[in-house]
Order: sequence, then structure tokens, then C-alpha cells
Amino acid sequence: MKLLYFAWIRERTGHAEEEIDLPGDIETVGDLVGWLKSRGEHYAHAFENEAIVRVAVDKTHARLDQPIDGASEIAFFPPMTGG
Repeated sequence: MKLLYFAWIRERTGHAEEEIDLPGDIETVGDLVGWLKSRGEHYAHAFENEAIVRVAVDKTHARLDQPIDGASEIAFFPPMTGG
């Protein structure tokens, strides 16, 4: 699965993207975020306030309870504002 990180999430994790093999018990976006936070302090810092992190599963906005089975790409980005 490909993970994409944007803006300050990219800066905090130190990655723009990465290919990962998920453990079998990761079923939802929330499970994935919890697993990422356990990967080290950079990830923990990036997702410390997971309520404000936005997620897209295969280019469709998703919530933390969204199942990720069969997904090929998950993107994480901060809230956006426009002007």
C-alpha cells in the first residue's frame, strides 16, 4: 500500500510517500493511524492530534472508521482553507 504525506505531516514524518506492508490486524484508517504512531516519535508527532488530520483513501475523503481493505493509496494532509 502506498502512503502519501502532505504539508506539515510530510515534514514531521520525514517522508513524502512510502510503500508499506500492513500488519493483518489493520482494518480501518484509525487502526492505520494508531499503527503509524507506534512507529516512532516522528510519526507520533505527525499524528498527535489525529482529529485534525484529513485522510483520502484511493483519492476519496475518508473518516477514521473507513475500512481500508483493498485500498492501494492512502493520503494524509492537514485541514485546508481557501481564500
